[in-house]
Amino acid sequence: MSTHVPDPASMRRNYEFATLDESTVAATWFEQLQDWFGQAFRDLGAIEANAIQLATVDDAGLPSVRTVLAKAIDERGVSFFTNYSSAKAHDLDARAYAAIVFVWAAHERQVRLSGPVARVSAAETAAYFATRPRGSQLGAWASPQSQVVASRAELEQRLAEVSERFGDGDVPAPPHWGGYRLTPDVVEFWQGRPDRLHDRIRFRRVASGAQWLTDRLAP
Repeated sequence: MSTHVPDPASMRRNYEFATLDESTVAATWFEQLQDWFGQAFRDLGAIEANAIQLATVDDAGLPSVRTVLAKAIDERGVSFFTNYSSAKAHDLDARAYAAIVFVWAAHERQVRLSGPVARVSAAETAAYFATRPRGSQLGAWASPQSQVVASRAELEQRLAEVSERFGDGDVPAPPHWGGYRLTPDVVEFWQGRPDRLHDRIRFRRVASGAQWLTDRLAP
């Protein structure tokens, strides 16, 4: 086995995949996100194009970040689902503001969104939960997410108990599980460019909330 560890400072890549400027960017952040997300989804090199890094802050002001999967993207914002007893849910319920980022390395792109977060409706949660594979549905009941467990065997035992409980019947969404939607105030599109002179186009909601401004940011 090789013991060579590469030096991160020596890694170089010159970004040349595409450009982004004021003449080509979409009229709205949602249209631009749809365009880039669609390209990432169609590109076989973009594994799990809906993966996002979600950054939250707890009630003591300490930040935390983790990767989750976006499960809805529309004009209202970006939605994801979790256990309401998880660490991320505790953060979001304590401080209902967050930031997320899509990273599509194959296209040398990222999109950053930040804004207030709120729980989605019970109906939206139920509709999405019904589309999940049965194993994932059972896992949502079995896992006390973010809590300490004694072993993997404990999780498997909990899963076995839940499987026996529901048998061959439908598995409803647990009461402790559901979705959140981030409604962005700021959306920044980043396109890698040569010599680190990247393109950065930002959509920013003005105070009234009904209008958006578009700016170019220095890289």
